Amino acid sequence: MKNGVKPNPNSIHPIAGYNNEIYVKPTITNPNIIVGDFTYIADSEFESHVTNFYPWSRDKLIIGKFCQIAAGVEFMMNDANHQMSAVSTFPFYTLEGWDMEAPVSSDMPYKGDTVIGNDVWIGQDAVILPGVLIGDGAIIGANSVVGSNVESYSIVAGNPAKEIRKRFDGELIDLLEKFKWWDMDIDTINSLIPILTSSDLETVKAELKKRVD
Repeated sequence: MKNGVKPNPNSIHPIAGYNNEIYVKPTITNPNIIVGDFTYIADSEFESHVTNFYPWSRDKLIIGKFCQIAAGVEFMMNDANHQMSAVSTFPFYTLEGWDMEAPVSSDMPYKGDTVIGNDVWIGQDAVILPGVLIGDGAIIGANSVVGSNVESYSIVAGNPAKEIRKRFDGELIDLLEKFKWWDMDIDTINSLIPILTSSDLETVKAELKKRVD
């Protein structure tokens, strides 16, 4: 291990002397936010990046392991939505003095949990809209607005975010999805770093085949 220090998923500050990058999991207080080990954000805190999320919210934000979240990223949750089935979208029921009860849940847009896979890189100032599923290994371009599902190991960008390309060929993506390196123990992952960080994709593919088959 570098400098004799073993990676610790329960450490808040993984860079000594620098507080503007944190591991997210040990900072979470909201039970409806679930984050995996070693996912980090380029900020000194995380929960302010999850907006329209209240004690009565019924959705969850679920983020996998080893994700990289840049500064300014926003996860917008379902309670940002207004009633769209009526003539007016104005939320009278939330404001003092107006004679309106809360709409029944079936009248409100609800897209379910927001789920981010493992080893996902979300670029600066991206916005993730409610109910989106982002697959493992995806890359979200800076300033993107993600309103629909993103396939594993794809690169998306824009407003609305559109797929630019797959990161790898189908065979390598299939191997990575079977291999699931992020679920391995720290020592094993540490030993795999030469494979995980190699740009020689044919060699990587051959190594993964030996381990998956």
